[in-house]
Amino acid sequence: MRVIGLQLLGSISLACVGWALGDLVIAYSLLTGGLVCALPNLVFAWMAFRFQGARAAKRVVNAFYKAEMLKFGLTVVLFAGVFALVRPLNPIFFFVAYVAVQALHWLSPWIIKVR
Repeated sequence: MRVIGLQLLGSISLACVGWALGDLVIAYSLLTGGLVCALPNLVFAWMAFRFQGARAAKRVVNAFYKAEMLKFGLTVVLFAGVFALVRPLNPIFFFVAYVAVQALHWLSPWIIKVR
């Protein structure tokens, strides 16, 4: 869940940078791009890690498959929803935020220090 928190913090930080630049369209384009990446990961983490222990191994595997399918579907729906409903949108900044938040996920082992 620390990775999800890092992604949400990154999304909000990017939106604040866009807002500080004085452009509201850039700010909410950055925010929506970050959230389209972070929210499906949040749903995945919630679904996949509900079960614990050796006795629940089969349920854990099934939960991972279902969570991954839901994550993919939710990502597609969020992309479609943003491009259909959010006007005006700056797609460049939307995709920049999406890639940046995804990069936070990839770089999280170096960013988050676990003791």
